[in-house]
Amino acid sequence: MAHQDNHAAHAVGFKDYLIGFILSVILTVIPFMLVMHPEALGLSRGATLITVVLFGLAQVLVHLVYFLHMKTDAEGRWNVISMIFTVLIIAFVVGLSVWIMWSMHYHMMTN
Repeated sequence: MAHQDNHAAHAVGFKDYLIGFILSVILTVIPFMLVMHPEALGLSRGATLITVVLFGLAQVLVHLVYFLHMKTDAEGRWNVISMIFTVLIIAFVVGLSVWIMWSMHYHMMTN
């Protein structure tokens, strides 16, 4: 009986990986085609940039859910909380670093 349960869990895991892989390929190919052939949809550069960023964010979510198994159930809640904390810390470090560099560039170039 334990062998069957292990096999069922493996099959569900493979299904999740396959769905994640297919979604990742789709979420990669569409922005790639938008950038390589911008005349296909006639989007402006700004609209193309926003579209590529949104597809990138969607791909991050696909990777978190299907490959890192970040679920919102009781067991995975701590993983989600620690991921949110990590993202906030990285956003602060990167955002404040960019702000400091911009500020230094602005103040040094005015003289």
